Amino acid sequence: MTEKRIDLMKEVFSKAQYSKTINTSFNELGVTSISEDLTSQFTIENFFQLYNELFYDIPPNGEINSHEYLVVTSGEFINFDESNIEIEALRAEISQLRADNLNLQIENLKIQTSGSVSDGVTSKISQLQEELNIAQSNLSSTSNQLSQDIEDLAPDTPEVDTSNQTGIGYF
Repeated sequence: MTEKRIDLMKEVFSKAQYSKTINTSFNELGVTSISEDLTSQFTIENFFQLYNELFYDIPPNGEINSHEYLVVTSGEFINFDESNIEIEALRAEISQLRADNLNLQIENLKIQTSGSVSDGVTSKISQLQEELNIAQSNLSSTSNQLSQDIEDLAPDTPEVDTSNQTGIGYF
């Protein structure tokens, strides 16, 4: 084997030459200006545009990355369960009031027609009253079940008593 000689050349800069020759700022390493950061931020409009594009690709159910996850987390953020519980309670009350109203209308009809209508009409009113009583019984049991379900759904966190707290306000 023959030996080859390799000459190594080292270039050395003085301090003044170094700062003129070598770029010492970090702009080449991905540092961006504030205006560039603002223009590259993800906006709510971008989110919903992307959401609409991916809507059918998102799985309906799942603990994460699903429509169910979005509904649950958004519902927690806006206290949706509390609103839903109140709506269900109001629906049950409306149903009860409708049944009571119908019952009163039947009683009023019986009073107005007592003695002046045929036995056929009286039997139909009685049959209607019996059907109403059955429906009212079903409504009552459904209302009780709904009330129990609402109590089960209600959050267990106790409300904070702020009655003894003082503060500055306008009266």
